[in-house]
Amino acid sequence: MIFEWMSDPSAWVGLATLVVLEIVLGIDNLVFIAILAEKLPPEQRSKARLIGLTLALAMRMVLLASIAWVITLTQPLFHVFDQPFSGRDLILIFGGVFLLFKGTMELHERLEGKMHVKDDNPVHAAFWVVIAQIVVLDAVFSLDSVITAVGMVKHLSVMMVAVVIAMGIMMLASKALMNFVNRHPTVVMLCLGFLMMIGFSLVVEGFGFHIPKGYLYAAIGFSVMIEFLNQMTRRNQEKLVTTNDLRFKTASAVMRMLGGKPKQKHNQNTDHHNHGDSDVLATRALADELFDDENSTYHSVMVQGVLGLSERPVKSIMTPRPDIDWIDLATDAQDIQTRLMQMSHSRIIFAHGELDNLAGIALTHKLLNEYVEHEQFNIEQNLREPMIVHENAPVLMVLEQLRQAPLQMAIVLNEYGSIEGLVTPIDILEAIAGEFPDEDEMEAVAESLEDGSLILEGSTDIRHLSLLLSKDLVDDNEEYSTLSGYLFMHLGHLPDNGAFVVADGYRFEIVTMDGHKIEKVHITAIEEPDNDRSKDS
Repeated sequence: MIFEWMSDPSAWVGLATLVVLEIVLGIDNLVFIAILAEKLPPEQRSKARLIGLTLALAMRMVLLASIAWVITLTQPLFHVFDQPFSGRDLILIFGGVFLLFKGTMELHERLEGKMHVKDDNPVHAAFWVVIAQIVVLDAVFSLDSVITAVGMVKHLSVMMVAVVIAMGIMMLASKALMNFVNRHPTVVMLCLGFLMMIGFSLVVEGFGFHIPKGYLYAAIGFSVMIEFLNQMTRRNQEKLVTTNDLRFKTASAVMRMLGGKPKQKHNQNTDHHNHGDSDVLATRALADELFDDENSTYHSVMVQGVLGLSERPVKSIMTPRPDIDWIDLATDAQDIQTRLMQMSHSRIIFAHGELDNLAGIALTHKLLNEYVEHEQFNIEQNLREPMIVHENAPVLMVLEQLRQAPLQMAIVLNEYGSIEGLVTPIDILEAIAGEFPDEDEMEAVAESLEDGSLILEGSTDIRHLSLLLSKDLVDDNEEYSTLSGYLFMHLGHLPDNGAFVVADGYRFEIVTMDGHKIEKVHITAIEEPDNDRSKDS
């Protein structure tokens, strides 16, 4: 019976051993198939891999079925200087030379850089040319595999079952191996080295000098271990890329788009700062390196603004509700004209009685032109529906919506539907480059005193202040966006002139109040701050 061996325990041991050996012998075949398939377009690689392994299986089965002929291949055909050469020896020599030739050519292409040139229409090898090369290699590796099987077990069915199992396992693992080889160029170089070593061993064995397979596998195993350590080292180095390195590359790209000229990066030894301040310090140091000294402060603000924009909600940049100019629809025409003439806005908000009863937005110049022509306003006809956004909507998303909105103005609502503020493209630009004061406003600048302290407006953006002080004062929950909000959070109540807060290494003293608004703040650095504390005068 063909499968009478199934009752023989020793046959099962032989089957298991032969499966392992067939897999080991087939790995060489699989690696070379992966390297040859890389020359094909991506959509054809899996097909070539499966065809190659299927042909290898078919060739092994045919050779096993012709077992009597395979055994005759070991009989000497002729002698050269008393050295016998059989059919097997000639096949091994031919296969070894072919492996050495292909391995050398592949290695040369990679060392010369030809394989790394990428263009929009890369030239790939012809599919059947690659398949033909795979067939030649299959023939060489299949012969070695079959001869090994013949020498290990005596049952033909055991040999066939072992070959089928081994090839099935390799087919399952082939895609993962091919993807791994394609992702790691150094592994391809290592595999080419293996193939050249195997090719040399085949040539030597064809001349009658037997090299134990254990030596080859030991060398391959040692090389794989070294390459594994190399890959681990490279991965750890990628993890150790510092925040400064990432910021340098990102900021360089941003500033090229903005027209800046980044400098070369220099290695500098810096002191270690706490985690909360590291981003601010890195950004400021980065900007100083990128640009000329006289422009470093200006560009620092822009770098910080651009890099932080994606993380900010719209409520952190909006014009707050108390600063919104709006007109009640119940106002008479004369008063509306007076208000419009006094305002410098190109768009004006109208509401019924209170701001939350929003009626719409109108263009100021259209209303004034209409009044000049007809001496009356037809406000309802000119009102347009405003764009509505939530206070926690990302700034970049709102920017994209504003680009498509006809009025380029959005009303910001909280979770209860109440108006919190409004936002325009100017607000987003100010978040990057700083405040643009209106005609009736003074530009908010930091006033430096002789003792090194500063006088700042309460409306100063907290991110710009963080950059100025090299301290991270930004609230992760975006509870405030200005210096006034920062102080209100620490104080917990409406302060008077002279009230102060000690926090984050600085003393913030309120110099003047304008009603319920903090107008001027005196900021002084302290050497060793105590716990955050506040005091009213």
